[in-house]
Amino acid sequence: MSIATRTGDDGSTGLMYNRRVSKSHPRVEAYGSVDELNAALGLARAQSREAGLDSIADPLLAIQKDLVLLMGELATAREDLARYQQGGHTLVVPAMTATLDQQVTAIEARNISYHGWATPGANLSSAALDVARTTCRRAERRVNILRESGETENGEILKYLNRLSDLLWLMARWTETPPASATEI
Repeated sequence: MSIATRTGDDGSTGLMYNRRVSKSHPRVEAYGSVDELNAALGLARAQSREAGLDSIADPLLAIQKDLVLLMGELATAREDLARYQQGGHTLVVPAMTATLDQQVTAIEARNISYHGWATPGANLSSAALDVARTTCRRAERRVNILRESGETENGEILKYLNRLSDLLWLMARWTETPPASATEI
């Protein structure tokens, strides 16, 4: 089967379980923004790895895997969520946000340096992390629109994305910190 199915030529796209919606549907906007976030995190992870910042790159890979779960949940209509879970798929749960909280706490315990508002671009790693952070904030806004319209009820998704953007901001500042204080998370 070709990747070019042509089923979207009419401006529609498929959700889980063969439901079709407009490509501009708030649900598609939400999971599409998370997909963009995942790609931005891939860039940040690759740049961090290239800069020798495995302590940044490794957690980013785990987060990218979480985002795949999150996108699956967002790509499932409310009326299909029970079926989704029965199929063995995982929803976003507080433990996922708690992991981000632990990483935030670990970085804050380090002697990272930042003063007031940060201007992105001090180095390639921090710039990539800031692009991911701002993409995360957009995804958070799109998910909030979805929640406000009653299309999703899982408030943990918003908590996860909010915490993730905080973590990405801290990671970016950490990569700007002189090496003597930038140790393992």
